[in-house]
Amino acid sequence: MNRRCASLLAFAVLALCGFVLSLMQGVADITPADVLRILWQPQAATADQIIWNLRLPRALTGSLVGANLALSGAILQAVMRNPLADPHIIGISSGAGLAGISVLILFPAYAYLMTPVAFVGAMLAACVIYLLAWKDGIKPVRIILAGVAVSAFLGAIISGVLIFYSDRVHGALLWMVGGLAASSWKNVGVIVPYAAAGFVLSCIGAYYLNMLQLGDDMARGLGLNVEAARLGLTAVAALLAASSVSVAGLLGFVGLIVPHIVRLLVGTDYRYIIPGAAVLGMATVTLSDTAARLLLAPAELPVGIIMAFVGAPFFLFLLRKEV
Repeated sequence: MNRRCASLLAFAVLALCGFVLSLMQGVADITPADVLRILWQPQAATADQIIWNLRLPRALTGSLVGANLALSGAILQAVMRNPLADPHIIGISSGAGLAGISVLILFPAYAYLMTPVAFVGAMLAACVIYLLAWKDGIKPVRIILAGVAVSAFLGAIISGVLIFYSDRVHGALLWMVGGLAASSWKNVGVIVPYAAAGFVLSCIGAYYLNMLQLGDDMARGLGLNVEAARLGLTAVAALLAASSVSVAGLLGFVGLIVPHIVRLLVGTDYRYIIPGAAVLGMATVTLSDTAARLLLAPAELPVGIIMAFVGAPFFLFLLRKEV
């Protein structure tokens, strides 16, 4: 218990440090004292405008995106009994991405519907993957193979849309890679309700996630409707992934890396994994985004590139370990 609480506290401190660094660091460095003064008593100075109009909404968006993707990955790894499950790797983010890019390019006047449309796309992709992988039960390798196939297929459709509508591609490229450069208070307003609802539903679902880890037969013996639980929890994971995709694009590997680190430190009880994944996900994305801003300053990398550099080797390590 003490180790779990200490780990959760360490994650919270790391998330706070990542948030503060995100406010401080950039082309214009601002001291911690100035950040606190600006947040407490904003004025009309340039530094105040940078914090309130650029860095604060970006840090908040990055924190919520990180929490949502980490929770989505943690849920999928339990539901699909696959340590390699991640909304980006198994194609759920691609489903949300195809729906989102269709709205962004084909129906820009309905951009306010991007999140619910992305959720439908993510849920349809999850159902297709689940059906393709089902054969006398679910096996981890089949989930990965089905997810990679679906992700590649949806990625090809996205590429086709971008080619046919090349005159509208500029705003979609950063979104495809996964980035927070265009984050604004509007993005914060979009993701907050989904993040709050997703976190509450994830905490409620922790009991069922613990039961699913026991295996289908044991869970049924304890009175759980396994397929209904899987469907409901997959819907929560899809909602979390879709809300993140709608504001930050196809940002990958957060949902793969974070739950494994949390599980290593707090154990396999999802009552602790859920809050731990949410807080460490915040830290991961805000710190990665800060690094993306500083590595080639004054130029800026999309945070998705940083996550890919870190996440791809981690995925290969897990793949060799599990298969």
